[in-house]
Amino acid sequence: MPAPDPRHQPRAFLEHLYRAAVHRALPLHNTAAFLPPPPRGRTLVLGAGKAGGAMAQAVEALWPKEAPLSGLVVTRYDHTPPRPQGLPARIEVVEAAHPVPDAAGLQAAERILSLAQGLTLDDLVLCLISGGGSALLTLPAEGLTLEEKQRINRELLDSGANIVEMNCVRKHLSRIKGGRLAAACAPAKVVTLTISDVPGDDPSVIASGPTVPDASSCADAVAILQRYGIEVPGTLMNLLQQGALETPKPGDPAFAGQQVHMIATPQQSLEAAAAAAREAGLDAHILSDEMEGESREVGKVHAALARAVAQRGQPFARPCVILSGGETTVTVRKQPPGTPRGRGGRAGEFCLGLAQALQGQPGVWALAADTDGIDGVEDNAGAFVAPDTLERALGQGMKIDPYLQRNDAYGYFSALGDLVVTGPTHTNVNDFRALLVL
Repeated sequence: MPAPDPRHQPRAFLEHLYRAAVHRALPLHNTAAFLPPPPRGRTLVLGAGKAGGAMAQAVEALWPKEAPLSGLVVTRYDHTPPRPQGLPARIEVVEAAHPVPDAAGLQAAERILSLAQGLTLDDLVLCLISGGGSALLTLPAEGLTLEEKQRINRELLDSGANIVEMNCVRKHLSRIKGGRLAAACAPAKVVTLTISDVPGDDPSVIASGPTVPDASSCADAVAILQRYGIEVPGTLMNLLQQGALETPKPGDPAFAGQQVHMIATPQQSLEAAAAAAREAGLDAHILSDEMEGESREVGKVHAALARAVAQRGQPFARPCVILSGGETTVTVRKQPPGTPRGRGGRAGEFCLGLAQALQGQPGVWALAADTDGIDGVEDNAGAFVAPDTLERALGQGMKIDPYLQRNDAYGYFSALGDLVVTGPTHTNVNDFRALLVL
């Protein structure tokens, strides 16, 4: 469908770019080219992630009807897409909690590890891996309870640790991540189809790399836990310090002959959004698909760039669209007792920092949203910023600084009617940010 006029419908136009980015990353559009031929033995599908349900349906639709196919995939609650009419269900899809794991995820991981047992050289394992799989595929190391794993996960999420750091810890406190699932599948051939949600598209980081070798170490995990002041049970810390929870490393024979295919990436989605902007007659500039850092600070940097473009036509000429992706972080600030906990995720916090730094700059609109449709644990994908955002908020008695202080992007943008709500998109290539400068 044609793009809305950016000059008269800036919000609708930015939402159009977001939809173009998401559409590019949908599994059904990206899977066929990477499917191997059916093996002599059985084909087992295992997987985890926010795109897991859609990836399973794509394989069911594309796999030869006469070839055997079975398996189990775990996705986030309410992230299983409606089943297309006439498509037989051959892969079981179950749902569990994200970003903090729950008992359903534990049960799914136990079943997946059990299904991997007893395979032969004639068998094929298709592993469908997407962002979110690390929390969904939870199988704590021996001696670690689910409750302790949940606490560690929550503290990592609130600490400001980046995704590489978080997943390093998760790998070493797990019996299935960090290549352990692939090792369990031996001697079957393992083909991993991955949708990237991490800066750099490193498959060992996506969902904590259950089917690929892990170059990080127990010592790295210890250093991260100490850096952010996160406690683990003493027996587990001793095992980490002794290297007893080490993951399979590059060169391990368990990975011989295995294949990993990146079927959708953040860069591809940004390029799709840029193409949609150019079709509407606007120049489009992709800053990077690997941006990291504190969400509010990344917002301030984007604001400085947008103000320079709006005021001086540098480094880009107006009108234009500025795009970026990656995975920022939010450090949850400690509050005085009795302060309501703020709500919101990375995209909303980016928009708070952006709006604050834009200072009502005329001619600049922005949208930031997570491509999975869920910003953190809320029901919105992200938020929208306009030249009059601060003015409208002040009209309701809302100063932006207290909302930033308590990490309450959801409360701020909800009151303005500027949340972006899409529902689950059934894919995940992480942060999407678009600034429109007219």
